[in-house]
Amino acid sequence: MAKSASAPASPAPAADFEHSLDELEQLVARMEGGDLSLDESLASFERGIGLYRHCQQALENAELRVRLLLDPDAPDTAEPFEPEL
Repeated sequence: MAKSASAPASPAPAADFEHSLDELEQLVARMEGGDLSLDESLASFERGIGLYRHCQQALENAELRVRLLLDPDAPDTAEPFEPEL
């Protein structure tokens, strides 16, 4: 069966998370290399913060889904997971 050309397929949430995490790891490796200019470092840092926030949100959404699957009667107002430090 052929896909419709009018509607582009969006990546699955897990694939999107994996792509963002991979890009973040590559950015970190380039920044740790120390070969970037100041402007490149700042742009990479800004991009990395955006990727980090995206990954964090994806993890929070996944946790909420797991909670709902484990206890479907629980209200869907679950609070985000905060790890103990």
